[in-house]
Amino acid sequence: MQGVFASPGAIVFELGPLQIRWYGILMATAILVGFWLAHRRAVQEGLPADQIIRAAQWGVVAGLVGARLYEVVFNWGYYGRFPWKIIAVWEGGFAIHGGLIVGPLAGALLAWKWGVPVLRALDIIAPSMILGQAIGRWGNFFNEEAFGAPTDLAWKLYISPPHRPPEFRQVDFFHPTFLYESLWNLLVFVLLVRWIRPRIGRHPGAVFFAYVGLYSVGRFLIEALRLDSFWIGPFRVGQLASVAAVLVAGVGLRWALRRPSIDAAAPATGRGRVKRGRRPPG
Repeated sequence: MQGVFASPGAIVFELGPLQIRWYGILMATAILVGFWLAHRRAVQEGLPADQIIRAAQWGVVAGLVGARLYEVVFNWGYYGRFPWKIIAVWEGGFAIHGGLIVGPLAGALLAWKWGVPVLRALDIIAPSMILGQAIGRWGNFFNEEAFGAPTDLAWKLYISPPHRPPEFRQVDFFHPTFLYESLWNLLVFVLLVRWIRPRIGRHPGAVFFAYVGLYSVGRFLIEALRLDSFWIGPFRVGQLASVAAVLVAGVGLRWALRRPSIDAAAPATGRGRVKRGRRPPG
């Protein structure tokens, strides 16, 4: 629709049976940009950048699996009727909370196994994660998913009839909640890099827990507008997960700020570099 904020379609181009989709391009872009940013920061901090990225790569794989499983489990009414859709990841359907649970845990476990300071690695990865989320959310725009309630605001989003919920078949415009979350994630990225890291980043784990808390606050508010929320009784699962994440982030941030700073540990590790045969603080 000319002159209307609307998706141009999910498919970029087709080569015979092969379809190149915007969702996949944006996901790949988000991952590559995130890895570049994290590697750059790890080198600046004198940490084993290649090992951190290696752990992050497996963390991304685990996170994608966790995000998909979360989506399938809480939307089993649909996937139970169409089980072949479980593997149709190119159509979207990644629940970020599942990824946030599984991905960092897998990456942290591997980082610990390889002798990388886990909390410092998570601090390095956190800005990459939120920036990647900001980029990846635009995949929802092209797939016409993750939108909100009907609205007549100036930035309203047109959703084509096949993608509308049955009860809103006659409604054309909806809240672009993917856009709200993308902008919120971008703001969190700027806060982490420009304000939080310079102030409390010397405490291993502080940046990561700040990321978890800030993202979850925004997600709690945005989730209230979405039409595709999963429910447990009268509660939205996304909001329950966000509240739990804020609580974990609060406890984790307080714990991190009470631990010795990198400066206090520096004499034992030499500018924070990993010494062979020793596991550094954090």
